[in-house]
Amino acid sequence: MMRLSKVSPKKCFFLVLCFAVLILLVFNLRDKDWSTKSPHVLYARDEYQLEEANVRHEPSVTTVELAEVADQHGPGRDRGNNDDPLDYGRARSGELAKGEALTASDLPWYFSQGMRYPKPARRNRKTNKRLARLLPSETARGDRISNQLMFVPPNYETIKRKGKLKTILLYNGLSPWNVKAGRDVFLSSKCPVSTCSITAQREKASTADLVLYKDHYIPPSVPRSPYQIYMMYFLECPYHTQHVKYPDVFNWTATYRKDSDIVAPYEKWEYFDPRIRQVEQDRNYALNKTRKVAWFVSNCGARNGRLQYAHELQKYIQVDIYGACGTFKCSRSTAERCFEILDRDYKFYLAFENSNCKDYITEKFFVNALTRNVLPIVMGARPEDYEASSPQKSYIHVDEFGSPKELAEYLHLLDRNDELYNSYFKWKGTGEFINTYYWCRVCAMLHDEASFRRPKSYDDINEWWRGPGVCTNGSWRNFRARNPEKPLVADSR
Repeated sequence: MMRLSKVSPKKCFFLVLCFAVLILLVFNLRDKDWSTKSPHVLYARDEYQLEEANVRHEPSVTTVELAEVADQHGPGRDRGNNDDPLDYGRARSGELAKGEALTASDLPWYFSQGMRYPKPARRNRKTNKRLARLLPSETARGDRISNQLMFVPPNYETIKRKGKLKTILLYNGLSPWNVKAGRDVFLSSKCPVSTCSITAQREKASTADLVLYKDHYIPPSVPRSPYQIYMMYFLECPYHTQHVKYPDVFNWTATYRKDSDIVAPYEKWEYFDPRIRQVEQDRNYALNKTRKVAWFVSNCGARNGRLQYAHELQKYIQVDIYGACGTFKCSRSTAERCFEILDRDYKFYLAFENSNCKDYITEKFFVNALTRNVLPIVMGARPEDYEASSPQKSYIHVDEFGSPKELAEYLHLLDRNDELYNSYFKWKGTGEFINTYYWCRVCAMLHDEASFRRPKSYDDINEWWRGPGVCTNGSWRNFRARNPEKPLVADSR
């Protein structure tokens, strides 16, 4: 019988040590491989884009979900304030080599410096349905604007070869839209899906693929095809739009509301990297500002009581009201000079809408306030609507406070504490207000088989547009007090 040679304890120790070092080396190499080849998910907007970006193993993950995991919590202007916005995103996620900047080719085409165009949407292998979520019924999250901007039909090459265009009839004429007849808007915008043509000839009402109305519905005098899409576009809030008396007419809606089929907001904020929402700033936004609150306003009879709120706020903090409703004057003809005064002298600005309606957030907030170096105080849409539409911690909602007096006390605190005040500007440089390319999205949606082949219809568009809970004459806090089944969403900022 063969005898095994004896192994000394010293030799055993060295063998175990070498084995342990080998194991550590393997794990380190594996970790390094994960960090350098991590999925490029920074700008993916839906399943088909995630697959395009090599995320093959999680085809059901959306951008919102990716951002939530990373954070552990819940139309054509570049108004970003970062001098070099492309240095964010991949550089912070470990995808870029040290010192390498994010290039324009990494950004989707709809960013001001973006160059990345979408590929045809992928299909589910079992159901053959497209993976992109484009309609309100397909996802309860977000406004789907980015999904629609990055949507190309799976069979688009075949569609282009056939040369047939989708026809969009503007039933109210061309002038309300400020577009030309033909394909100009689709080609000049470099839409990923551009095989559409615009017309204002009402005699084509029976053959157009889409009949589009703006603010006002006029029944056509010709029979309607069963495969036509009728869409209503509302720019203003329900208080200032037509009551449509005809049921089962409209298949799609285009409004600022996030539950519209094609969301058309006044502005759309998007992060370069949804996981990077706050960055340290190199300036003091409170420096040399000697005045407290400003407001530029001309409509003194808004139904939401905003003027009365401002007058009550004046009892506890300085509020300078410019225009017809106040004692300070600054002509609209010199608007830029007025905003220069705002930037230079004031810490806060009342971005008050004229109506308190779901998702109703206009240029009063996006342009008059966020593009300036002033902290907005907002009234209008619900608190959760501002949270979903705004850069993180970029404003103060009046409903966060029980009264104007409580709000004033907090504003005095911010006025005394520059660090706390500046914490409301850390969103700057993390993204930009993108062009939402409305016509590009309309054209793309008209080529989607699921949307076009069997279109839904609104039984009563008035019930959807102006039904219970859509608007309130008072504060949303008081509205929830009268309707306890609809509690205020907690502010996670």
